[in-house]
Amino acid sequence: MKSVLRMLPARINELIMKIPTKKLDEVEEIRLRVNRQVEVASNGNPYFLPYLFTKEDADQFISKLANHSFYTLDEELRKGYITIEGGHRVGLAGKVILENGFVKAIRHLSSFNIRIAREKVGAAEKYIPYLFHQDWKNTMIIGPPQTGKTTLLRDIARLISSGVHDRNIPSLKTGIVDERSEIAGCVHGVPQLHFGPRIDVLDACPKAEGMMMMIRSMSPNVLIVDEIGRAEDSLAIMEAVNAGIILMMTTHGKNYEEVSKRPLLKPIIEQRVFARFIELSRSDGPGTIMSIKDASGIPVVMSRRAAGLHD
Repeated sequence: MKSVLRMLPARINELIMKIPTKKLDEVEEIRLRVNRQVEVASNGNPYFLPYLFTKEDADQFISKLANHSFYTLDEELRKGYITIEGGHRVGLAGKVILENGFVKAIRHLSSFNIRIAREKVGAAEKYIPYLFHQDWKNTMIIGPPQTGKTTLLRDIARLISSGVHDRNIPSLKTGIVDERSEIAGCVHGVPQLHFGPRIDVLDACPKAEGMMMMIRSMSPNVLIVDEIGRAEDSLAIMEAVNAGIILMMTTHGKNYEEVSKRPLLKPIIEQRVFARFIELSRSDGPGTIMSIKDASGIPVVMSRRAAGLHD
């Protein structure tokens, strides 16, 4: 949180530090809206600070985001977000400027959503028996927003890149296509979060195009991609599978049954491209694994208690 707090007005910083430790440790978002109270989301619940975010506060915050150079911020303004030190992502809202029907920039910024990047190193370790047998299995992580999909995917990437020595699992070349700069949290192309030694990242690159670029130029053993779901994503997935590349991906959805009915994902599920489906929820907080299913959507039989699965 230090890199976030440094960018906030001093009074907001002070008020956030007064939040009870348990709530502070679970902060997911800090929302700043001009002429409205500052909102802090902790474990899915809003917590409003007794402070009205002003236009002057917004101007100072934008200046810090841009490192006092608005020219460098232009590309981020087209995307609608900027990634800051520590891998945290700041979403932006305001007056959208269009050019030929496409977003050229966002001006008169009035809302900011700071999404806190929380690493949970080791979060995926107890699920290795489900995901690895002689080789890593193509895996799709399913869950609604803010259920910990990216956190789990990030730790899987770390395990694959590092190898798991006590299980005799070798390290592999791992390519991350990070369209929204959320998996690796790159700043100037450099990942801000912890990964193993064999990670290559395409930051802010469209998923389908990035997968093909990785295959052509970086020869990865494994591709890591967040939030698939478009037609071009499915085509790139099939290209990767036919090239013998292992896939670790996430998608929005409630469960396997719901996702398998989506027209753009149904064909790759029916072809059993993915051998494992991990279903996440927030029933016991972000990262609650409800079930791990095989290519047919049947729960994998294993000691659920030993693996830490939700009963």
